[in-house]
Amino acid sequence: MAGERPGRARSMAGLYRRMDRPVRRVLPRSLLGRMLLIVLIPLLVTQGISLELFYGNYLKVVSRRMSGSVAADIVLTLDLLARYRSAGDRAWVMNQVRVRTQLDMDWEPGRRLAHTGSTHVLGPMDEDLADALDGSIGRPFQVDWIGDPQTVHIRVQMPDGVLDVGAPRKRLSVAPIWLFVAWAVGSTLLLFIIASLFMRNQIRAIRRLARAAELFGLGRDIEPIRPEGAQEVRKAAVAFNRMQERIFRFVAQRTAVLAGVSHDLRTPLTRLRLSLAMIPQAGTIDAAQFQPEVTDMVADIAEMERMIESYLSFARGEGAETPVAVDVGQLLDEVASAFRRAGGTILSVSVPRPVEGVLRPDAIRRVLDNLLQNARRHGGRVALSASHDARGVVICVDDDGPGIPRDRMEAVFRPFESGRDGGSGLGLTIARDIVRAHGGDIALRPSRLGGLQVRIVLPA
Repeated sequence: MAGERPGRARSMAGLYRRMDRPVRRVLPRSLLGRMLLIVLIPLLVTQGISLELFYGNYLKVVSRRMSGSVAADIVLTLDLLARYRSAGDRAWVMNQVRVRTQLDMDWEPGRRLAHTGSTHVLGPMDEDLADALDGSIGRPFQVDWIGDPQTVHIRVQMPDGVLDVGAPRKRLSVAPIWLFVAWAVGSTLLLFIIASLFMRNQIRAIRRLARAAELFGLGRDIEPIRPEGAQEVRKAAVAFNRMQERIFRFVAQRTAVLAGVSHDLRTPLTRLRLSLAMIPQAGTIDAAQFQPEVTDMVADIAEMERMIESYLSFARGEGAETPVAVDVGQLLDEVASAFRRAGGTILSVSVPRPVEGVLRPDAIRRVLDNLLQNARRHGGRVALSASHDARGVVICVDDDGPGIPRDRMEAVFRPFESGRDGGSGLGLTIARDIVRAHGGDIALRPSRLGGLQVRIVLPA
């Protein structure tokens, strides 16, 4: 028994997994659709049960009793006509039946029924009447429910003719079944519409919260959202506003601290520069003796300033700039012109169609400048391109340099992972930080020029 339980549990889990995928494929993907489905299914089940209870119990019982009453009146009439065969007696019997039972009877001597049976209508009345007549009369008969909207014609085959009985429809029908169906469907639709309106208001608050979270994740400056909707949604909105406030406060405090650190670090470097400037100029014996050391010290100070600027930029991030709509093609042209003035080589700038994106232009310009300087340090020429795809704006920087081995393409994004030419190792780290702050991503791959391609994807 102990061995059977795990096997049964595994089989049930497998069955659940096989059924879960088709069910998820059919279910709506949105929260509003699923909530409305949760409301609609119980409504349909409840109305279906109500319809079955009414149709299967009350309506059928009453219909059988009414059909049996009409059949009993017809049988009694047939018995009287069989007992009293004279024309006067038959006329008197049918007149009495017409007055007492509201059945309109007409005798058609010598006629034969072309076919027997009953036409069908919505509801149990036709079957109940046919069963009652079949069980009590014992003669061929025909029931016409659709020939006359007010009367049901029952034709009974007699040995010498046909008895045509016109029964008022109200004696056989409790109420139109379509009326109950219409009431059930109408009430279901009304309740569904009311529930849809209420749920749509609740979903609107969730969508607003999701939109705010998405924009905040993309680095867009947004106002605090107004809590609305259900209590849980309000709590989520309040928590989001508090989180956003804490993050902004943290960034502001970190920026202030880094500004002080920048000032404190640059002050001694400035004093060193001034001290070196006061060393005797070239031409004297002392100056000639110390000139190589002075030159090396100036280069070291410049390198220290560059490294400090990289460290501060990496820690500071790019959150202060406001995203705006930017013509990416024009931005690439500006970056390429600046790179050419600095001595770099641009093979081409390819933007086949106008490309526009909402981004921080100075931050993206800095990313591109960093990538171009990397390509230049490795002795490569560069080609720039931009386009649109399903994910947004795609910017590619291709060079024809030596490239990077595939197994190191991810490692170079780590902080302080410098290449063989030295450096702080923060260039690509800062680039990825800026791109991901936009909600995008950056990746390396082999270039069509034979070197390295840097592919930047930004949301449109």
